[in-house]
Amino acid sequence: MNKVNYQTELEKVLKGLPDRHRRLFLHSCCAPCSSYCLEYLREYFEVTVFYYNPNISFPEEYRHRVEEQKRLIGELNAQAREGENRIWFVEGAYEPERFFEMARGLEDCPEGGERCFGCFALRLLEAARLAKAGGFDYFTTTLSISPLKDAQKLNEIGLRLAAQQGVAYLPSDFKKKGGYQRSIELSREYGLYRQDYCGCVFSKEARERTAIS
Repeated sequence: MNKVNYQTELEKVLKGLPDRHRRLFLHSCCAPCSSYCLEYLREYFEVTVFYYNPNISFPEEYRHRVEEQKRLIGELNAQAREGENRIWFVEGAYEPERFFEMARGLEDCPEGGERCFGCFALRLLEAARLAKAGGFDYFTTTLSISPLKDAQKLNEIGLRLAAQQGVAYLPSDFKKKGGYQRSIELSREYGLYRQDYCGCVFSKEARERTAIS
């Protein structure tokens, strides 16, 4: 089965956008991953960043990441050129119990497997639901910028939920064309906290096992 190049699909959408005010509801997993996505997308959209990550198992870690996201957005808005789209922020509920309910029976799945796919769907469903309710033109997620995330699966989930919820999904593979490398550069430029695990207790344990070995 041939893989779809979702960066090419994104470029097709951007090229065909009508010349009018367009609004994007962008689910963000963290400030570092959102940095390049915001730099790229604000040229085409008024972006609202949606921070919804019930997978983050530790309240102090969650709060730290939220504050970094807000700080980045504040700095980007302060540095905006005349006529450049403002970036907005919405924080979703912090409800790790929903993640653990989804993960029940999948605790022993390897990173990048079915538990992660369920986590993608959990977060993207909430993004799709609120994008529809808010009258946004599109929704998408920053998650595809990570080399560790399956962009094919992410986009399949996003497109499926778009059809179910009745709101357009913006396809993406933000890691392509130097996107991931640019996110590292921007993280350094803004002094962003770059975590070394996705957020859930399972990924933290996997990271610690790797470090020991």
